[in-house]
Amino acid sequence: MTAALRSFITPTAILRLVLGWGVFIALQFMGSLLAPPVPLPLLVTALLVIIAVILICAFGVVTEAEHLADRLGDPYGSLVLTISICLIEVILIAAVLLGPGDHATIARDSVMAVSMIILNAVIGLCLLVGGLRHGALTHNRTGVSNYLVMIVVFAALAFAVPALIGTPDGAYESWQEIPIIVVTVGAYVFFLYRQMGPQAHEFTEAVPVGVATASASSSTETTRPSLTEAADQAELRRPQEAGQSESRRPEAADLAGGESQGIVAIISTHRVEIVVRLVLLVATVLPIVLLSHDMATLLDDGLGRLGAPVALSGVVIAMIVFLPETLTSLRAAWNGEIQRVSNLCHGAQVSTVGLTIPTVLVIGMLTDQPIVLAESPINLALLAITLLVSVIGFSAKKVTAVQGAAHLIIFVVFGLALFA
Repeated sequence: MTAALRSFITPTAILRLVLGWGVFIALQFMGSLLAPPVPLPLLVTALLVIIAVILICAFGVVTEAEHLADRLGDPYGSLVLTISICLIEVILIAAVLLGPGDHATIARDSVMAVSMIILNAVIGLCLLVGGLRHGALTHNRTGVSNYLVMIVVFAALAFAVPALIGTPDGAYESWQEIPIIVVTVGAYVFFLYRQMGPQAHEFTEAVPVGVATASASSSTETTRPSLTEAADQAELRRPQEAGQSESRRPEAADLAGGESQGIVAIISTHRVEIVVRLVLLVATVLPIVLLSHDMATLLDDGLGRLGAPVALSGVVIAMIVFLPETLTSLRAAWNGEIQRVSNLCHGAQVSTVGLTIPTVLVIGMLTDQPIVLAESPINLALLAITLLVSVIGFSAKKVTAVQGAAHLIIFVVFGLALFA
């Protein structure tokens, strides 16, 4: 057991944890020194140190996530990283909401920034990198279609519907919040159940039809018996089939549960490794989120001196928080694993909206705070264009680098809209 733990908890993993948590604790003791306005040399130094430590921890998260993905397989491996980061993001937003001050739009701004980063910047880069290196990439269209359907519905509930049926400032009426919470959580839980259970095979890497057909025909040619041999084999099997037919039926009935039995067996066999790596992953993600939260004050101070829009700070924080998932997605694209890119990115988008919106609405109800969700016309237009491009692009059998360039253009326009 000790030797196994040492193989999982490496000196590098321990060093990442010490750096991440050590810098976070040090910043808490330096709270008074980092209160705005911060002297420019100290501001630049603190930002560089925080960003460097976040990058080091992010690579640690990627390492643990890849080990889990290799052990569990998709979609389970990608789901671990997606949900862990999204849960911590929800906790961060909840902490801001429960803190002092007016934060009525924090959920809207954060989720919109995350949406544009994931759906345009990250997916755009992945399609560009994967397309340039491997050419057109085949994905599992049924799985991606499930993601996009949920994204469209959740985006409408979060950003568009409040402006149409809610209060004049873009919040849901108090009597509307409970139905929205119930349907959002219910749809998200049902989606996870289908993704991890009966439809798990729809979220695995697709095998090109031509390759599968060629393999099948080759196998048929090499194993096809002659007519005489086939007749002899049929004659020999006939007396045995009656007795074996009953025993075959349970096996056929169990095929539907093969996926779930496989993952249960994997977890049972490698229980220690999976638990240790999950703990390491969460313990390494937490400093990233906590440091990014502390970095917000420094960014606001620095951007204020530069005359940059305050909303830019939220975009930078969102990019930092989802850096581990971005790195994992880019590595998957580099390896040509486009379905894993979809599992990470589209799955992160579904989880972000499906978890964040109900959570902030519940907090708003308990604390009697208004939660403004309705977006500006320009952001709604950009989100609609993003979803349209995603649906059109991923409805094809293969995705290409051109589609990645289109997503990156939308993200650039989103950046311009921040300064408008």
